[in-house]
Amino acid sequence: MTSLGFNNPLYILPFDHRGSFQKKMFGWDGVLSAEQTAEIAAAKRVIYDAFRRAISDGVPKEKAGILVDEQFGAEVLRDASAEGFSTSCSAEKSGQDEFDFEYGEDFASHIEAFHPTFCKVLVRYNPEGDKGLNKRQAARLKRLSHYLHSGKTRSRFMFELLVPAEKAQLDRLNGDKAAYDLELRPSLMVQSIEELQDAQVEPDVWKIEGLDRREDCEKVVAAARRQDRSAVGCIILGRGENDAKVHEWLTTAASVPGFIGFAVGRTSFWDPLVDWRGKKMTREAAVAEIARRYKEFVGIFEAHQKSAA
Repeated sequence: MTSLGFNNPLYILPFDHRGSFQKKMFGWDGVLSAEQTAEIAAAKRVIYDAFRRAISDGVPKEKAGILVDEQFGAEVLRDASAEGFSTSCSAEKSGQDEFDFEYGEDFASHIEAFHPTFCKVLVRYNPEGDKGLNKRQAARLKRLSHYLHSGKTRSRFMFELLVPAEKAQLDRLNGDKAAYDLELRPSLMVQSIEELQDAQVEPDVWKIEGLDRREDCEKVVAAARRQDRSAVGCIILGRGENDAKVHEWLTTAASVPGFIGFAVGRTSFWDPLVDWRGKKMTREAAVAEIARRYKEFVGIFEAHQKSAA
């Protein structure tokens, strides 16, 4: 068994969005100019300053972390590392259906340049989908897993698993995406985790789409920790949902041993950033509002962990 696992509390503010951020926040397509890149980096700095504000407002530093990309967040990664914060950096190409390395064969040198606490990948994997696609992805992910557990780096392995519905699966449910999320996705996630583990892909932390039922959270933890993987942790992600839905997911996950935290990004920062860019809110007010939201999610998770203890 190569997986080391990670089982400490982990409350992540993720802002490693690239293609979607560039297009939906700024309306820009294609290759960016240096000025455009700097403008996106400046917006991400607002989110990082909000994270730091939340720490100064009482979020425990040892449980908090950021997830940001190298393209727009290199300066943030260096600063956060120097400040002793937990850092996570994305390794996947943005916006692709098939996982591949952002920097191709140079992936290791980019990890070494920043020494993030976690190297994170986002992977779309449906076990009832294209078998060839799944096999190709698993082969690349096995390489990364072996590298991260080889002793050549200090970085751990964080795996964001998305299980998008196949057309045939949605057809069985008359196109009802909510029914897919409730009735099909949980078991497909378990199957995906087990298939990837069997392919020698060994994350220390699984980053999991929100689940509505406690028993589904328990099944995901059981899969993540099967055989000798008892130290592996799971965190819940926000999927850009509204506050109420994120509150539900945090409440459900927090009550399940093995769920060690969360990564909620767009729900925390999107609206304040849009208002700041639209001159409806000052930078200082945007920082304060993002910090407040992130701190609120920490409070919800911790409160329901304690009530379940």
